[in-house]
Amino acid sequence: MNQITGELKDSVTEVEEMKNHIGEEVKIHGSIYSIRKMSSFSFVLLRTKRKILQCTYIPGTAEFEEEKLKEESCVIVTAKVVEEKRSKTGYDLQMRGLEVLSVPEEGSPIVINHKLVDTSIENLLNYRPITLRNEKQRAIFKLQEGICNGFRQFLLKECFTEIHTPKIVQAGAEGGANIFRLDYFGKEAYLAQSPQFYKQMMVGVFERVFEIAPVFRAERHDTSRHLNEYTSVDFEMGYLESFTDIMQMETRMLRFAFAYLEEGYGEELELLKVKLPQLEAIPAIRFRDAKEMIAKEYCRMIKDYEDFEPEEEKLLCEYIQRETGSEFVFVTHYPSRKRPFYAMESRENAEETESFDLLFRGLEVTTGGQRIHSYREQVKKMEQRGMDTGLFESYLLMHKYGMPPHGGLGLGLERFTSRLLLQDNVRYSTLFPRDINRVIP
Repeated sequence: MNQITGELKDSVTEVEEMKNHIGEEVKIHGSIYSIRKMSSFSFVLLRTKRKILQCTYIPGTAEFEEEKLKEESCVIVTAKVVEEKRSKTGYDLQMRGLEVLSVPEEGSPIVINHKLVDTSIENLLNYRPITLRNEKQRAIFKLQEGICNGFRQFLLKECFTEIHTPKIVQAGAEGGANIFRLDYFGKEAYLAQSPQFYKQMMVGVFERVFEIAPVFRAERHDTSRHLNEYTSVDFEMGYLESFTDIMQMETRMLRFAFAYLEEGYGEELELLKVKLPQLEAIPAIRFRDAKEMIAKEYCRMIKDYEDFEPEEEKLLCEYIQRETGSEFVFVTHYPSRKRPFYAMESRENAEETESFDLLFRGLEVTTGGQRIHSYREQVKKMEQRGMDTGLFESYLLMHKYGMPPHGGLGLGLERFTSRLLLQDNVRYSTLFPRDINRVIP
């Protein structure tokens, strides 16, 4: 009987350890990214799990024929590590042996081994399993990993508990028509628009909670900023003194994440030419003041007194950056009519809420605010909106049995990544986008 001990046979050398093996032979596995033939030798670029390694094929030195090298073949290469001061890595990998693990059945329909994948966004997404192999394309999602890790490390350090909430729910958190309905064993259910109800409930358990998970919106928007499934970074915290506590926490979280990226993701930042924001503080402006300021500064008529137009978000960010140097701006005190039933109304003006959006480089990336924690206040607001409180009995249990003042936010990971990389379409920062036209691959 075999015993599985958890130990893996490590027969290949990690890229990070290569400098320690100058003068020795090593084994590396990966896919052949590109072959560049020169007059007397060839450069063979090997795509490993994070880096593209340059190997050299020299006839007479290698113990195999060059014809065995085919792009996108998965191989194990035996190479001698030779010191090379002219190289960025400080060494050259001279190929000796080759073990071919697999060979593609046909050539790639898209050229992926250039600096950019020169094709339409439709082709880029249609051939996603292939185009993601491009060095810059995959770097986007390595960087996105770093953003998530940065957020997660910060929140854990701040004593938040990570939770995992259901994505099949009885009622939509935001209400309205933009929810996906399901036939759940003969009952009507929905895909979760957010973890809102559950993260609020868990504040009564852990005080501070967070989740990084998919959410679903059945919005029929076909724009460069909308998705029907996206990843939401949510946190909720209790014992607030003010809803500004949430904005303070997010500011610190962003500052930590940028430092985390700078420390651990320098190669991806350099490859993608990312300029990280210098974040000391974020200006905050009330919604109505922002609307009036944009109207005055840019000679625009206010068409919607309850929400921003996309162009207004861009103009506000442009103005704030010019006046303060900040690429972020908090917009606070949104009208009560435009916020969900659980949003706490301002004590100063019941027409406004203790809520905010965070705009980054011209686009809203976060929505947050303080929630109603009083059972009577919550029931009263729901009844004023004509809602059937009986449908929300499980949600209202937490209010009935006592909740601290609390609030939180949701940040769209794909939107945030997209603005960090200055992309003009959120789909470029979405691994496998789901919009009104796309459910594959």
